[in-house]
Amino acid sequence: MSDRRFRFGVVGSPRTGAEWTTTVRRAAELGYTTVLMPDGLQLPSPFPSLAMAAAVADIRVGTFVAAAPLRTPQAAAWEAHTLTVLTDGRFEFGIGTGRPDAEQQTADIGLPWGSAKERRDQVRRTLDTLRELDGDRRTPIMLAAGGPRALALAAARADIVSLAKDAMTPRAEVAQLVKDLRELAGSRADDIELAMNLFAAGTRELPPWTKRAAGVDPDVLEASDSLMLLRGTPQEMADELQRRRDEFGTSYITVNSTYLEDLAPVVELLKDR
Repeated sequence: MSDRRFRFGVVGSPRTGAEWTTTVRRAAELGYTTVLMPDGLQLPSPFPSLAMAAAVADIRVGTFVAAAPLRTPQAAAWEAHTLTVLTDGRFEFGIGTGRPDAEQQTADIGLPWGSAKERRDQVRRTLDTLRELDGDRRTPIMLAAGGPRALALAAARADIVSLAKDAMTPRAEVAQLVKDLRELAGSRADDIELAMNLFAAGTRELPPWTKRAAGVDPDVLEASDSLMLLRGTPQEMADELQRRRDEFGTSYITVNSTYLEDLAPVVELLKDR
């Protein structure tokens, strides 16, 4: 389905400056394309953290993803444009309407949460403002798509679409999501890069946080053939990613930084494919 070459990203967040720079440098050494960071008041702010990452290694950086309600559209666009300028175009702006736990965080900083429609409109206004600030530059936009309204927005505005379905979603449903996205995108469908995020890779036992992230026990997740897992030897994992690219068109693979080293042999196997 896709003739795009694979690229790989690491999703992490700094706890200390030393730990963050070590992660970023190691990701660059191992051939990862991008270091990405989630958003939320429980974490350091992603924009200065990513500026630091871009300064210590020759690697792309991105938000995964910025919660639109935590900033005004003008503030979010200003931050994104600044990173595009200061990294010489190595920044990817992932933005979304916010996870459910962002509602309380939004209230904590004195901003309105809004309805789902209002939050989608906020994403649109942020992207419009960013386009104005960018001028001749163009910050790549990543949007997650799961439901029909998010899918329509991603089809119209995204350069990168992360397929946002829960961990137990059957493959046929993911394939239908991709088909719907391509139909909505029309003539720009081939310009959209499809991404898939992994909870875990390799053969290690799943950590306890997997249950919180997936909503099911690790043993249930393991038995489900979940697309959020990539299990087996490096060659088996590489073969599976190639099957997924053929089936869904996913060529941009992101993984939690816990599994940075586990996925590295696959990155090496697929670096020219």
